[in-house]
Amino acid sequence: MKSRLAILYVTSLLAVSPAAVSADTTFFEAKIRPVLVKHCYECHSVEAGKSKGDLLLDTRAALRTGGGSGPAIVPGDPQKSLLLTAIMHTDPDLEMPPQDAKLSVTIIDDFRRWIEMGAPDPREATARAPGEPAPVSIEAGRKFWAFQKPGRGSLPQTERKHWAKRDLDHFILSALEKNQLTPSPDAQPGTLLRRLHFDLTGLPPSPQALAQFLKRRSADGLEKALATEVDTLIASDRYGERWARHWMDVARFAESSGKESNITYPHAWRYRDYAIDAFNDDVPFDRFLTEQIAGDLLPYENDQERARLLVATGFLAFGSKGLNEMNKLQFVVDQVDEQIDTVTRAFMAQSVACARCHDHKYDPFHMQDYYALAGVFGSTMTYYGTWVDSENNNAGELITLPKFDGQLIPNPSMTKVRLATLNKQKADLEREEKERKAAAEAALLKGKNPGDYFSLRDVLRIYWRRGGINGKLATVDEKGRALPLAMGTKDRPMIMDAHLLERGELIKPKGQVKRGFPRVIDVPGVAAPPEKQSGRLQLAQWLTSPDHPLTARVMANRVWRHLFGEGIVRSMDNFGFSGERPSHPELLDHLALKLMNNGWSVKSLIREIVLSRSYRQDSTWREADFLKDPDNRLLWRANKRRLDAECIRDAMLAVSGKLDTRRRRGSLVAGVRSQSVALFGFNKQIPADLDASNHRSVYLPVVRDRLPDVLDLFDFAEPSLVTGDRETTNVPLQALYLLNSEFVSDQAAALAKRLQIRSDSQPTQIKQAYRLCFGRLPTKDEQSAAAAFLKKFSLPAVCQSLLATAEFRNLD
Repeated sequence: MKSRLAILYVTSLLAVSPAAVSADTTFFEAKIRPVLVKHCYECHSVEAGKSKGDLLLDTRAALRTGGGSGPAIVPGDPQKSLLLTAIMHTDPDLEMPPQDAKLSVTIIDDFRRWIEMGAPDPREATARAPGEPAPVSIEAGRKFWAFQKPGRGSLPQTERKHWAKRDLDHFILSALEKNQLTPSPDAQPGTLLRRLHFDLTGLPPSPQALAQFLKRRSADGLEKALATEVDTLIASDRYGERWARHWMDVARFAESSGKESNITYPHAWRYRDYAIDAFNDDVPFDRFLTEQIAGDLLPYENDQERARLLVATGFLAFGSKGLNEMNKLQFVVDQVDEQIDTVTRAFMAQSVACARCHDHKYDPFHMQDYYALAGVFGSTMTYYGTWVDSENNNAGELITLPKFDGQLIPNPSMTKVRLATLNKQKADLEREEKERKAAAEAALLKGKNPGDYFSLRDVLRIYWRRGGINGKLATVDEKGRALPLAMGTKDRPMIMDAHLLERGELIKPKGQVKRGFPRVIDVPGVAAPPEKQSGRLQLAQWLTSPDHPLTARVMANRVWRHLFGEGIVRSMDNFGFSGERPSHPELLDHLALKLMNNGWSVKSLIREIVLSRSYRQDSTWREADFLKDPDNRLLWRANKRRLDAECIRDAMLAVSGKLDTRRRRGSLVAGVRSQSVALFGFNKQIPADLDASNHRSVYLPVVRDRLPDVLDLFDFAEPSLVTGDRETTNVPLQALYLLNSEFVSDQAAALAKRLQIRSDSQPTQIKQAYRLCFGRLPTKDEQSAAAAFLKKFSLPAVCQSLLATAEFRNLD
């Protein structure tokens, strides 16, 4: 038995989770496949009928087999991967594409990262030849579980008649009993309270909260005490900060463009505040979705409501952007692609964007479906607010919000001196440009070189400097007063359908595709996009229809994952054919229907789940049940979980007494004069330690490729991708951060001071430290070890050792 147990244990450690596979696949689909299709398939694919150098790149097997020179990819080893060598152009005999089409540094870095990841590649073994039908037809797709409406079934019968406390418990218990498994006992009150507080607010319970909970439990019983606690936590403003951050992972929220230029988005923080307020106010999820996709097209009663709806559309605006793209049309097409990918992954857990260059390889989405959506988003103007300079060739405007009694927090106003200086610089540049043009024209008439009077360097210098000046002046009125600005979207003046692009290439347009929605999901009663609107409002109506099979399921699964550690469908952002099947399909349908029937209230769904018997189980490991269900997919116990980065940091602030629970006004990024992230290291306005604020972590700056240390080290979501399930790693750098970070040592010192103020007794200080950090008293051995440590070192050192423990950063 022990040897079998050891084998199962080792196997579980070595196995790659479906969520990880899904995340890697997402990276391939977002970063690798489009480049292969655009730059490589023309000479190295079955469809093109070409294999230069005996090399094909349109299947996983062919890529790894390679051609005459050897394997194109060696998973995990960039140095031995000839494809990487070829696209880097470091070998003159091996250059792909040709020298005049060398790929960007960002793309090369993406390929290197992909190879280091093990080169995950979901493509089928044999490429599809021209004229072959898609692997998954629309008719076949409609028979797949995810594309069928949630079914309403009766509650399953169980043997333990009195175990269930909520309807969902019947589904969990039934599956356990069918597999000869038993549920775990209820967790201890202190353990359960800590779980509730972190799950609902992201903060640890105070010793006072624990004492009050135990008192209510004794007086009113566990059920009533739990319900009171849950209602209190959900009504707290801290709830919105916690659950908005979960959504911001899905929304790929960030305050810079990423990619090669990485330009700041100083106004992205407005969406952050919008999301926090929406969760606190329990805005129905169908309305929340509609506001983010089409808030600008919704009716409103006053200016305040209008401003809120415009800010909501920032969801579509702060995606990553290749701002140095020289081809303006290509920039727009790539932006539309990013928006399609975000909307379909976030709300449907499907990637329609994979059909940009070809019919989807393993899901029922065809190029026609992609370009039907491309027309919707191509008819949408995106306001993201950057100005032209040497790093940015694609300036973006911002939306000016209606003013209402000064409720919108403005950016800093501009001094009169600064305003006058900028206006003078603008006038000087205009005069210089006019004079140089005249001189160049005169030189040309005289047969002289006009470049001697107006060179390309002069043109670019004036163009870039004027871009910066105009960008700064656009943020204030004529008196220098800051304008209330926001990122977002509006319909373009000209609404039009998109052309289908062969292989996704601009130079190969075919006929136009009428704007619409993926055909595999037939939702009756939803109007087609109107002639004079983009169709975003109709898209939102299509997504939120009770007949749509995915939206409610996907959101219910997201909520479940954050409360149990993994989703009923573990591939959180992939409900497609290549995703994992649900462990409890009837339960998922039950939760989806409950979400819709309760007015799409997320708070109600969360309340239903956390008051269940399934949620309150103990996490104790049992050998017999482990052997039957080593992954705990049937939930015979609670999953132990590592806290996410924000909870770890916020918990340190909370126990140290330094946590500032007020909402941060604006963002660090909003106060930076330069728009280039590359200059952050030289900008005195940017603190070296981005973790240093005492506000909650949701208010820390989220700059792509420049995250605060605690977020970067403890597996923060990649802000360029839709992320429903963060990775959880355990690496040495995390330990080094906990031991050496100035932020951690500051919290330890503050905690020590807090303990010393309360008591001069060292044994009492140790007990109180354990209460604050872990919600319990120390054992005798722990008390003795801490006392010995204190004699040798100091109270701040004892406190830091507690903050660095696994118990502090893990949830039982």
